[in-house]
Amino acid sequence: MQIIPAIDIIEGKCVRLTEGDYAQKKIYNENPLEVAKAFEGIGLMRLHLVDLDGAKAGEVINWKVLEKIATQTSLKIDFGGGIKKEATLKMVLESGATYATIGSLAVKNPALFQEWIARFGADVFMLGADVFEEKIVIGGWLEKTNITVFDFMKMYMDKGVSQMFCTDIQKDGKLQGPSIELYEKIINQFPSLNLIASGGVSSLDDLIELEEIGCSAAIVGKAIYENKITISDLANFN
Repeated sequence: MQIIPAIDIIEGKCVRLTEGDYAQKKIYNENPLEVAKAFEGIGLMRLHLVDLDGAKAGEVINWKVLEKIATQTSLKIDFGGGIKKEATLKMVLESGATYATIGSLAVKNPALFQEWIARFGADVFMLGADVFEEKIVIGGWLEKTNITVFDFMKMYMDKGVSQMFCTDIQKDGKLQGPSIELYEKIINQFPSLNLIASGGVSSLDDLIELEEIGCSAAIVGKAIYENKITISDLANFN
């Protein structure tokens, strides 16, 4: 199982939220590039970079962070937060992202997203399924829908998207363990899916359990910043 460390950006700084609440924000580092280089330094190859300002505004805000990390590290970056227009998508890919993370748009404008898949190829997209009680939530986790995570994933698997990550927002940032039961349900239903776990990872034991149930990767954020999982732990696991 691959480890994908997360960097969430607000005002150019590395932060974490709790339960997706912008009022529950903690700044961990003023310089996200430093953080990314530390991950690269232990042999990690991927980075999950989220523009939280962009997710809220509906347009990418923190371009410079993406460009800096992409040009000064060799990490494969999946970048999300505010990708709503084709021009923005092109800029994200041109700025060095390997994958564009799409979440809200895939719910609100499926026709446009499917058009992008046809034009750019399914391989450049990572689909984000943010979930509250097995239903999709969108818009920086501020808006609930009635779409189940299973229907959502099935729809885009049928369009060729093979990388999807699922975040249970009730778990995210709480360091109380990931949604093992939910991930097992998804993997049982879609055994060919590259399911990436996201949210709630609090220990190496959590990572071992996610690997055992068949997750292809795990996004790890707050556990690293709160020293629940050390950089050397990640190096050894990887």
